[in-house]
Amino acid sequence: MIKDMLKDAEGRMKGAIQSLENDLAVIRTGRASPALVEKLSVIYYDTPTPLMQLASISIPEPRSILIKPFDPSTLKDVERAILASDLGLTPNNDGKSIHLNLPPLNEERRHELVKVVNSRLEDARVAVRNVRRDTQNDMRDFEKEKMISEDELKRGEEDLQKLTDHFVEEINERGQEKEKEIMEV
Repeated sequence: MIKDMLKDAEGRMKGAIQSLENDLAVIRTGRASPALVEKLSVIYYDTPTPLMQLASISIPEPRSILIKPFDPSTLKDVERAILASDLGLTPNNDGKSIHLNLPPLNEERRHELVKVVNSRLEDARVAVRNVRRDTQNDMRDFEKEKMISEDELKRGEEDLQKLTDHFVEEINERGQEKEKEIMEV
């Protein structure tokens, strides 16, 4: 029973890590990445649609993103979505595709991005701790109902804490990598 609870907690903690990775992927660094724009919501026939479903996204140069819509009639919609986003990029439309040139980040903007990363890291840590709290409460309820012994409860809580520490450490490592990537000139 405890093993099942720990397995469930581990799955939920992995979900928090996956969510963090998705959040960090869209934070701009010095080089171009398709992840910056692929989840950008474009209004296509009155329906918000991710850009990656409407166009091919490539990186022809380290500081440039090329977006080629599958349907040329969506070019204006894609352009509008990029302008409306908080990316701070100006699209260059040549009639068939859109070029996004990423200017180099200045020092002040880099520090702002590091603060954003730290905020996302803290959100992920809180999510992992919430999973730990919920699982601990479930274990304690089982112990009160005499479904598990006090010793099993203690062992389960120790294993749960080890699991939590592992995932918090993983979050910190991902944050350090992203911070290093942002501050790299």
